[in-house]
Amino acid sequence: MIKTPVYMDYHATTPVDKRVLDAMMPFFTEHFGNAASLQHRFGWIAKEAVEIARKKIAKAINVQPREIIFTSGATESNNLALKGVAHSLRSKGNHIITTQIEHKCVLESCKSLETEGFRITILPVDKTGKVNVEDVKNAITDSTIIVSVMFANNEIGTIQPIAEIGKLCAEKGIVFHTDATQGVGRIPIDVEAMNIHLLSFASHKMYGPKGVGALYVRSRNPRIAIEAQMNGAGHEHNLRSGTLNVAGIVGFGTAVQIAMDEMEEENIRLFRLRNRLQEKLLKLEKTTPNGHATERLPNNLNITFHNINSDQLMTEMNDVAVSAGSACTSEEIGEVQYSHVLHAIGLDQEAGRSTIRFGLGRFTSEEEVDYVAERINTVISKLRTFSAVGV
Repeated sequence: MIKTPVYMDYHATTPVDKRVLDAMMPFFTEHFGNAASLQHRFGWIAKEAVEIARKKIAKAINVQPREIIFTSGATESNNLALKGVAHSLRSKGNHIITTQIEHKCVLESCKSLETEGFRITILPVDKTGKVNVEDVKNAITDSTIIVSVMFANNEIGTIQPIAEIGKLCAEKGIVFHTDATQGVGRIPIDVEAMNIHLLSFASHKMYGPKGVGALYVRSRNPRIAIEAQMNGAGHEHNLRSGTLNVAGIVGFGTAVQIAMDEMEEENIRLFRLRNRLQEKLLKLEKTTPNGHATERLPNNLNITFHNINSDQLMTEMNDVAVSAGSACTSEEIGEVQYSHVLHAIGLDQEAGRSTIRFGLGRFTSEEEVDYVAERINTVISKLRTFSAVGV
């Protein structure tokens, strides 16, 4: 018996794994100290817990613990990375390169910097959502100070040629930032091998708590200078002032460790379930998958059901949680903007509003996949029948 509603929106957020919650609980009531209170045992315990989590997170992407800066989430990390570097390197140049399909917080940060006199180049992507490395190379000028390209897209799952772009930026002496929110814990990432200078990610995308994230800032070869965007007592190497969310950070570290330990086996399982769902849904008439066929997240499926309004489909199918785009593009509850990502890969507004994103996860079962496929088949048949008779 399937328990409804069935959750298939794991790109938006994930439930906290019970193992993560168990690790966090003592830090709410028993070990409640402030990690900056180093005059007594309560603070020492909190500080030690934070540093243990920092080591776990650093190990996952092959960096030094001191290079991990804790934030409130990926949005803050992206803002700190882009604005922090731009302000720090203003004397060297004013040109920033990014792509059409970045998360809104990256695009809006660039828009904000543009009002300060920075010049922004937004590169196109192909129909699969991939940016061309040659386009990045050709866009670089003597005034380029930072290139920002997301690791894997949150809507269509396409994975970018990050290592190639990183190599190019390293050769040119340009800071390379990647928003890896959908990537860390889902696909292997080696910051050193990929020549990444700044990397943003968040806990709640990998079965950790909401409200905590991190920014990797390279400290050597080269050292990346960042101007703090929050003033205070100088926490996190003076880059992010504010009392640390100790329980959240402990949960974040545990979530990362679990994700890394189980990644290989879990990816095989998700790949199989995703392909099973895709095979069933593409049997429906007038359906088109979006994103790269192979270079994509193993748990992502994005499909256009032509001539079907996605809002109407989700309303009729209210026992299944999916989305019509990024959760961060919603104007109002239940109302989603025409996705800038789908527009970038060539879908017109009608097709964009007929598209559903499926995000499978750690707790998705084969029975749930079959149930969702059957529900969609039933609802789409109903909607198309009504449309045909003019109801």
